[in-house]
Amino acid sequence: MKIALIGGTGRVGKAFLRQAINGGHQVRMLVRDPAKIEDIHKNAEIINGNARDLQCIENTVSGCNAVVSCLGTDGDNTLTVSVPLIVQAMRSANINRVITIGTAGILQARSNPELYRFQSDESKRTMTRAANEHLNAFLTLKKSNLQWTIVCPTYLPDGELTKKFRFEEDYLPQDGKQISAEDTGYFTYQVLTERSFICKRAGLAY
Repeated sequence: MKIALIGGTGRVGKAFLRQAINGGHQVRMLVRDPAKIEDIHKNAEIINGNARDLQCIENTVSGCNAVVSCLGTDGDNTLTVSVPLIVQAMRSANINRVITIGTAGILQARSNPELYRFQSDESKRTMTRAANEHLNAFLTLKKSNLQWTIVCPTYLPDGELTKKFRFEEDYLPQDGKQISAEDTGYFTYQVLTERSFICKRAGLAY
């Protein structure tokens, strides 16, 4: 495949990129700060730009088979702005498959499935701004006609690639506490190549 990668200089983005390059795929990255590019990126095509700019996204996704966004909330409204632009650019380019990285907070709460986890006592969050950003991204994708998947990891410490974790549709695996960025990137790659969790959220934890 030829994969458009947005947010590839973060921890999960780098982990996904390693999997994609090792798997023999072509990757075109939208990079805001080229100084963050490491050796692992040498096999990727680089587009210097910003995910808040439609033209930059269009240049990145053009000719690709799928889009992977590992964008975070960035302390502002980046997701609220960028995800609709990604959807727009994908429609223009006739690309259907998109995978984004979300948060376990936007999965359903086991104690009250009518609530998202960040709205319930299952979440340890004291601030909900970031969760609401991820929720906006989810709702945008949900109403699109794209084949989307949102990978929703719980707490993301640094850690090694284990390939041993649990996942569940729309819920966080029972008593899940953490998942490494490396395993999150690996799972994201598996979801892409196996075409799983179409139009679903995937809760991820050890």
